[in-house]
Amino acid sequence: MDLFSQAVDWSKSAPLADRMRPRNISEFVGQQKIVGQGTLLRRAIENDLIQSVILFGPPGTGKTTLALIIAHHSNALFRRVNAVSAGVKDIKELVNEAKEQKAYYNRNLLVFIDEIHRFNTLQQDALLPFVENGLIKLVGATTENPMFALNKALLSRSLLFELDYLSIAETSILCQRALSDNERGLGELNPEVAPAALEHIVRTANGDVRQALNALELAVLSVEPNTDGIRSVELAAAEEAVQRRVLHYTKNGNEHFDVISAFIKSIRGSDPQAAVYWLARMLYAGEDINYISRRMIILAAEDISLADPFALMLATSAAQAAERIGLPEARIVLAEAAVYLALAPKSNSTYLAICRAMEQVVHSPAANVPTHLRDAGGGSGARLGYGQGYKYPHDYKNHWVGQKYLPEGLDVEDFYRPSPEGREKKLTEEWILRTKKK
Repeated sequence: MDLFSQAVDWSKSAPLADRMRPRNISEFVGQQKIVGQGTLLRRAIENDLIQSVILFGPPGTGKTTLALIIAHHSNALFRRVNAVSAGVKDIKELVNEAKEQKAYYNRNLLVFIDEIHRFNTLQQDALLPFVENGLIKLVGATTENPMFALNKALLSRSLLFELDYLSIAETSILCQRALSDNERGLGELNPEVAPAALEHIVRTANGDVRQALNALELAVLSVEPNTDGIRSVELAAAEEAVQRRVLHYTKNGNEHFDVISAFIKSIRGSDPQAAVYWLARMLYAGEDINYISRRMIILAAEDISLADPFALMLATSAAQAAERIGLPEARIVLAEAAVYLALAPKSNSTYLAICRAMEQVVHSPAANVPTHLRDAGGGSGARLGYGQGYKYPHDYKNHWVGQKYLPEGLDVEDFYRPSPEGREKKLTEEWILRTKKK
């Protein structure tokens, strides 16, 4: 029996996305950078040279399908495992089977592990020696970044291939294929999908083919055939089939870190348009508003600082207001803060100042506090001369007097290097004027 027939449910009761899986590499759509003509992975698949590979990328981009295609082109015995339900015992059984196949039939075992990031360190370690010696050919699929989700030893023995979201054109091709396929698709239902309806389904899927095909199937099945047996799917039916636009966003996954990174970098780069877009992405996906607020507070101190001291106050106030009123209204408060921070002048002088000072503290011997700066208190400190010679600034003109505040032997006095931006420029000018020696 064909490996696809073993691994895929071809019955009409199965979801359309399962039934329409490409059966070979020539039917595969998208991911041209890794399986296009002449690419390393395509050559390895076509010539049955696959050793161990890790496929990672968002849901619905073809990881499982590509793994099945690898199996289809391979002479190895194929086994499919889901990391959610598998344990060390299952791995040992696979290893025993692999040894038998090698000993009796001189045949390798090709193991597809879906959601391989769910394997803990013990499970990965149990698999490692047999991937290393080639007894098991591993094809792992994960939606997480394998550089963080898998141990380094397993990664070093595997080739990594990243799959991207499919384009609108590529998703449309697969939807059209499903509409015209009488055997596995929707062709026998005589669907006529209006261009606007198909466009809505494709666009709202955001590159997730599984989502697009499932929505398309629901839209076709939800309309009654007319007297000619034709099911006409208009935009309204498509909108009903897709109640909410799907965003691939997991709070502990790549999207969580990538989107917040884009948000912060957009504000730092003084782009309010991008800032509110990334904010909207996070809010739509259900990101914690307290997390967003905390990151804006940090940014206000690190990237705006004294160029606009009010920015930190606004970010802190917005965080408190957002937490108090909650969503959906909190989005307005967060948007106001994000736009203000994007528009504000930028300076990282105080961030660099504390970094330089910390570096000095870490790499230099701990210096004594100068005697005149020590706390005299009312006891032994006074008898030891602590505080003697200290000049009280308020007793002098401009409330400033020259005296040494750094420890003896520490000559570096430029931890803080003023920025000529915004309010900081004026603060610096006033400081220079106030401390100017007469």
